[in-house]
Amino acid sequence: MNEQIQAIVTILSLMNPAICAAMFTAVEADRSFGEKATDATKAALAILVILSIAALIGTQLLHVFGVSLDAFMVAGGGVLAWMGFSMLNRQAGAEASKSEHSMTPMILFAASPGTITGVITLSAVHTQLKLPITALVAIAFATACTWLVMLLAARFAGAQNGGGFLRDTMTRFMGLIVLSMGVQFALTGFHAFARSGAVAG
Repeated sequence: MNEQIQAIVTILSLMNPAICAAMFTAVEADRSFGEKATDATKAALAILVILSIAALIGTQLLHVFGVSLDAFMVAGGGVLAWMGFSMLNRQAGAEASKSEHSMTPMILFAASPGTITGVITLSAVHTQLKLPITALVAIAFATACTWLVMLLAARFAGAQNGGGFLRDTMTRFMGLIVLSMGVQFALTGFHAFARSGAVAG
Protein backbone atom coordinates (compact mmCIF):
# COMPACT_ATOMS: atom_id res chain seq x y z
CA MET A 1 0.00 0.00 0.00
CA ASN A 2 2.84 2.38 0.83
CA GLU A 3 4.44 1.66 -2.54
CA GLN A 4 1.18 2.51 -4.33
CA ILE A 5 0.79 5.78 -2.44
CA GLN A 6 4.40 6.70 -3.19
CA ALA A 7 3.86 5.92 -6.88
CA ILE A 8 0.68 8.04 -7.04
CA VAL A 9 2.35 10.98 -5.32
CA THR A 10 5.37 10.74 -7.64
CA ILE A 11 3.38 10.66 -10.89
CA LEU A 12 0.91 13.27 -9.67
CA SER A 13 3.78 15.59 -8.74
CA LEU A 14 5.48 15.10 -12.10
CA MET A 15 2.26 15.75 -14.03
CA ASN A 16 1.58 18.85 -11.93
CA PRO A 17 -2.19 19.31 -12.44
CA ALA A 18 -1.99 22.97 -11.34
CA ILE A 19 0.35 23.87 -14.21
CA CYS A 20 -1.66 21.75 -16.66
CA ALA A 21 -4.82 23.60 -15.63
CA ALA A 22 -3.12 26.97 -16.05
CA MET A 23 -1.94 26.05 -19.54
CA PHE A 24 -5.34 24.61 -20.41
CA THR A 25 -7.34 27.66 -19.33
CA ALA A 26 -4.97 29.98 -21.19
CA VAL A 27 -5.45 28.07 -24.45
CA GLU A 28 -9.21 27.52 -24.00
CA ALA A 29 -10.11 30.98 -22.70
CA ASP A 30 -12.59 31.88 -25.48
CA ARG A 31 -14.33 28.50 -25.81
CA SER A 32 -17.59 27.26 -24.27
CA PHE A 33 -17.52 24.95 -21.27
CA GLY A 34 -18.72 22.05 -23.41
CA GLU A 35 -15.82 22.52 -25.81
CA LYS A 36 -13.42 22.85 -22.89
CA ALA A 37 -14.72 19.61 -21.37
CA THR A 38 -14.28 17.79 -24.67
CA ASP A 39 -10.73 19.10 -25.13
CA ALA A 40 -9.83 18.27 -21.52
CA THR A 41 -11.03 14.70 -22.02
CA LYS A 42 -9.07 14.29 -25.25
CA ALA A 43 -5.92 15.69 -23.62
CA ALA A 44 -6.29 13.41 -20.58
CA LEU A 45 -6.74 10.35 -22.80
CA ALA A 46 -3.62 11.27 -24.78
CA ILE A 47 -1.61 11.60 -21.56
CA LEU A 48 -3.00 8.29 -20.30
CA VAL A 49 -2.06 6.45 -23.50
CA ILE A 50 1.48 7.89 -23.66
CA LEU A 51 2.33 7.08 -20.05
CA SER A 52 0.66 3.66 -20.12
CA ILE A 53 2.75 2.68 -23.15
CA ALA A 54 5.87 3.87 -21.33
CA ALA A 55 4.90 1.76 -18.31
CA LEU A 56 4.21 -1.35 -20.39
CA ILE A 57 7.26 -1.37 -22.69
CA GLY A 58 9.78 0.80 -20.83
CA THR A 59 11.48 -2.01 -18.94
CA GLN A 60 11.61 -4.16 -22.11
CA LEU A 61 13.44 -1.33 -23.85
CA LEU A 62 15.98 -1.31 -21.02
CA HIS A 63 16.70 -4.99 -21.70
CA VAL A 64 16.95 -4.41 -25.44
CA PHE A 65 19.61 -1.72 -24.94
CA GLY A 66 21.37 -3.68 -22.20
CA VAL A 67 20.71 -1.10 -19.47
CA SER A 68 20.47 -2.57 -15.97
CA LEU A 69 17.68 -1.58 -13.61
CA ASP A 70 20.18 -0.25 -11.09
CA ALA A 71 21.87 1.99 -13.67
CA PHE A 72 18.51 3.26 -14.91
CA MET A 73 17.41 4.04 -11.35
CA VAL A 74 20.55 6.14 -10.86
CA ALA A 75 20.05 7.96 -14.19
CA GLY A 76 16.28 8.21 -13.76
CA GLY A 77 16.68 9.48 -10.22
CA GLY A 78 19.04 12.15 -11.51
CA VAL A 79 16.48 13.25 -14.12
CA LEU A 80 13.71 13.35 -11.53
CA ALA A 81 15.89 15.35 -9.15
CA TRP A 82 16.67 17.82 -11.95
CA MET A 83 12.95 18.08 -12.78
CA GLY A 84 12.14 18.73 -9.13
CA PHE A 85 14.84 21.40 -8.88
CA SER A 86 13.48 23.06 -12.03
CA MET A 87 9.96 23.04 -10.58
CA LEU A 88 11.24 24.80 -7.46
CA ASN A 89 12.34 27.70 -9.68
CA ARG A 90 9.50 27.71 -12.20
CA GLN A 91 6.95 30.46 -12.46
CA ALA A 92 3.56 28.90 -13.10
CA GLY A 93 2.36 31.86 -15.08
CA ALA A 94 5.23 31.47 -17.52
CA GLU A 95 3.95 28.03 -18.49
CA ALA A 96 0.46 29.25 -19.30
CA SER A 97 1.07 30.88 -22.65
CA LYS A 98 -1.51 30.69 -25.41
CA SER A 99 -0.81 28.32 -28.27
CA GLU A 100 -3.68 28.78 -30.77
CA HIS A 101 -5.97 26.16 -29.22
CA SER A 102 -3.26 23.50 -29.37
CA MET A 103 -3.26 21.02 -26.50
CA THR A 104 0.14 19.66 -27.56
CA PRO A 105 2.29 21.82 -25.20
CA MET A 106 0.15 20.87 -22.20
CA ILE A 107 0.16 17.18 -23.13
CA LEU A 108 3.93 17.23 -23.60
CA PHE A 109 4.28 18.95 -20.23
CA ALA A 110 2.19 16.34 -18.40
CA ALA A 111 3.81 13.43 -20.27
CA SER A 112 7.29 14.99 -20.26
CA PRO A 113 10.56 13.02 -20.36
CA GLY A 114 10.75 13.45 -16.60
CA THR A 115 7.29 11.93 -16.13
CA ILE A 116 8.13 9.07 -18.51
CA THR A 117 11.36 8.45 -16.58
CA GLY A 118 9.39 8.29 -13.35
CA VAL A 119 6.87 5.88 -14.89
CA ILE A 120 9.56 3.53 -16.23
CA THR A 121 11.44 3.62 -12.93
CA LEU A 122 8.29 2.77 -10.99
CA SER A 123 7.43 0.03 -13.49
CA ALA A 124 10.86 -1.55 -13.15
CA VAL A 125 10.88 -1.41 -9.37
CA HIS A 126 7.26 -2.36 -8.61
CA THR A 127 6.44 -4.85 -11.37
CA GLN A 128 3.96 -7.48 -10.24
CA LEU A 129 2.89 -10.55 -12.25
CA LYS A 130 4.86 -9.26 -15.27
CA LEU A 131 2.62 -6.17 -15.37
CA PRO A 132 3.52 -2.77 -13.84
CA ILE A 133 0.31 -2.66 -11.81
CA THR A 134 1.57 -0.04 -9.37
CA ALA A 135 2.65 2.32 -12.14
CA LEU A 136 -0.53 1.82 -14.17
CA VAL A 137 -2.77 2.55 -11.18
CA ALA A 138 -0.70 5.65 -10.38
CA ILE A 139 -0.96 6.84 -14.00
CA ALA A 140 -4.74 6.34 -14.08
CA PHE A 141 -5.23 8.14 -10.76
CA ALA A 142 -2.95 11.05 -11.63
CA THR A 143 -4.51 11.46 -15.09
CA ALA A 144 -8.01 11.44 -13.60
CA CYS A 145 -6.98 14.10 -11.07
CA THR A 146 -5.43 16.24 -13.81
CA TRP A 147 -8.60 15.92 -15.92
CA LEU A 148 -10.75 16.93 -12.94
CA VAL A 149 -8.55 19.94 -12.13
CA MET A 150 -8.71 21.06 -15.76
CA LEU A 151 -12.51 20.86 -15.70
CA LEU A 152 -12.70 22.82 -12.44
CA ALA A 153 -10.32 25.42 -13.84
CA ALA A 154 -12.45 25.68 -16.99
CA ARG A 155 -15.62 26.12 -14.93
CA PHE A 156 -14.17 28.77 -12.63
CA ALA A 157 -11.77 30.38 -15.11
CA GLY A 158 -13.06 33.81 -14.19
CA ALA A 159 -11.94 33.53 -10.59
CA GLN A 160 -8.22 34.13 -11.12
CA ASN A 161 -7.42 36.33 -8.13
CA GLY A 162 -4.61 34.81 -6.15
CA GLY A 163 -4.48 31.86 -8.56
CA GLY A 164 -0.94 32.61 -9.63
CA PHE A 165 0.33 32.56 -6.06
CA LEU A 166 -1.46 29.28 -5.36
CA ARG A 167 -0.06 27.66 -8.52
CA ASP A 168 3.47 28.84 -7.71
CA THR A 169 3.20 27.50 -4.17
CA MET A 170 1.86 24.13 -5.32
CA THR A 171 4.53 23.89 -8.02
CA ARG A 172 7.32 24.46 -5.51
CA PHE A 173 5.84 21.97 -3.07
CA MET A 174 5.49 19.34 -5.79
CA GLY A 175 9.01 20.17 -6.98
CA LEU A 176 10.35 19.40 -3.52
CA ILE A 177 8.56 16.04 -3.53
CA VAL A 178 9.90 15.16 -6.99
CA LEU A 179 13.42 16.22 -5.97
CA SER A 180 13.23 14.00 -2.88
CA MET A 181 11.89 11.05 -4.88
CA GLY A 182 14.65 11.47 -7.45
CA VAL A 183 17.36 11.46 -4.79
CA GLN A 184 15.78 8.39 -3.21
CA PHE A 185 15.65 6.51 -6.53
CA ALA A 186 19.26 7.46 -7.35
CA LEU A 187 20.61 6.44 -3.94
CA THR A 188 18.69 3.15 -4.01
CA GLY A 189 19.97 2.36 -7.49
CA PHE A 190 23.55 3.31 -6.60
CA HIS A 191 23.43 1.18 -3.44
CA ALA A 192 22.10 -1.84 -5.38
CA PHE A 193 24.66 -1.32 -8.18
CA ALA A 194 27.54 -1.07 -5.71
CA ARG A 195 26.33 -4.15 -3.81
CA SER A 196 26.01 -6.23 -6.98
CA GLY A 197 29.50 -5.14 -8.01
CA ALA A 198 30.87 -6.18 -4.63
CA VAL A 199 29.18 -9.58 -4.88
CA ALA A 200 30.51 -10.10 -8.41
CA GLY A 201 33.97 -9.17 -7.23
